[in-house]
Amino acid sequence: MGKKNSMLKVLVDKRMMILAALGVALYVAVSQYQISLWYVLIAGVALGGIFGKVFCRWVCPMGLIMELMMSMSPDGKVKQMYQYHKLGCPIAWISGGLNKFSLFRIKVNNDSCVSCGKCDKQCYIVAMEPTKYSLYKPKFETPGESYTCSKCLKCVANCPNGSLTYKIR
Repeated sequence: MGKKNSMLKVLVDKRMMILAALGVALYVAVSQYQISLWYVLIAGVALGGIFGKVFCRWVCPMGLIMELMMSMSPDGKVKQMYQYHKLGCPIAWISGGLNKFSLFRIKVNNDSCVSCGKCDKQCYIVAMEPTKYSLYKPKFETPGESYTCSKCLKCVANCPNGSLTYKIR
């Protein structure tokens, strides 16, 4: 595994701490310093255009609450609930739509992929719809380009031979 992948693995392993820090900072900025929600919306959409739907899993205070709730329950119903809270969020709508067009993408190198399936085991989208999505199986839709992918990047960080990458197209 290269230096880039090991750095990404560290970031993914620390994602909950990053989400907590950024989520609390955003909450404080809006509630205590009266930062306009329009600025948050613009920043979230800009992030979506560049990185895809990263706001929910890396910055959003509500995303932090949902992640904590998901960690308390081992069943899939709570994971599915994570998707439903996004129905009222314009950042989730817009950045989810930008997943197919964002500058950064999750890509698989089919030449080096050994089809071990570790990426799919890490992906919450594949877990919710295993007959529709896969990162490595041919004829399946790529979860990273779906509306629901929030770029947690567990799939990329857990690829044993670096066949998955998150980089500029």
